[in-house]
Amino acid sequence: MSGERPPEAPEGAAGRKAGGRGGWIFLAIVAGLYGLAALFDREAAGRSLQVFAGLLGNVVPALGLVLVLLFLVNLLLSPKRVEKYLGRGSGLRGWVTALAAGVISTGPVYAAYAVLRELRLKGMRPSLMAALLYARAVKLPLLPLLVHYFGIAYTGLLVFWILAFAVLGGLVMGWVEEE
Repeated sequence: MSGERPPEAPEGAAGRKAGGRGGWIFLAIVAGLYGLAALFDREAAGRSLQVFAGLLGNVVPALGLVLVLLFLVNLLLSPKRVEKYLGRGSGLRGWVTALAAGVISTGPVYAAYAVLRELRLKGMRPSLMAALLYARAVKLPLLPLLVHYFGIAYTGLLVFWILAFAVLGGLVMGWVEEE
């Protein structure tokens, strides 16, 4: 035990704490609607449950990856380290780190949300989170194809503008967050 007090969860737009029972209430409402649908049409309810099971099978591997990433973030990144590289005093290094992380990140964006939340709780600036999410628009595996079809000048200019607007979006997010 280090004796450090964990950071508090960020507050939502309405000033309430993130998390809570809202997700459980939503789940209960959806389950109730499924039950209501099953009362009227069992066949349709069965088909929708099969679709749900298929979707769940697609999402579970991504959720497993998210859990592994969350474990690694908690294991390797202390709040002090996150504050150093992605916090208020990170400066240009923070922007470069966020843009590089956005460019090299792949996979579904919802997997990144949980990791970004953990980093936010450890001190990551909201402006850098916005820049990281925007920089995900640069798809490294597709760059050779983009160069093949549109040329190196077009590709270079497109990547430059995506990253420039990632920084601009991050700056606006930082300004809005301070308001």
